[in-house]
Amino acid sequence: MPTSVDDIKNEYPIPVYRFVVTMGDESIAFSEVSGLDISYETITYKDGLGKKHMPGQPTDVNITMKRGVVRKKSQFYDWISNTSLNLIDKRDITVSLTNESGDEPLVVWTVTNAFPKKLTAPSFNGSSNEVAVETLELMADDVKIEFK
Repeated sequence: MPTSVDDIKNEYPIPVYRFVVTMGDESIAFSEVSGLDISYETITYKDGLGKKHMPGQPTDVNITMKRGVVRKKSQFYDWISNTSLNLIDKRDITVSLTNESGDEPLVVWTVTNAFPKKLTAPSFNGSSNEVAVETLELMADDVKIEFK
């Protein structure tokens, strides 16, 4: 059982609301990031003695990022609209869980060679006062996790 402030900092789970997303040199605010998954396809071998399972190839990395739509700024539309056959702008992205002040990364997910595959406009509803949120879906080559 934790007995000091340092023990609590090191042994309690980190809240998910303190995160920073960086694309290149630019820090971009998001309300939600998901899909930072590391997984493998499975291969089943069957022989006269039963079945055996082995890991196969890594599965695709599909990331979903959501953020509020702001006036006169559409980096994602510019990014996805520039995508054409053989002219793809791939970017490395980092998602960092931070300490209370937001200046020290505690866990960092590094996504390599991400590119946009879908940009979804907000749902419009005349009887709602919710924030307009756009969704960007990315495909990437790899995800690595680093614990600081």
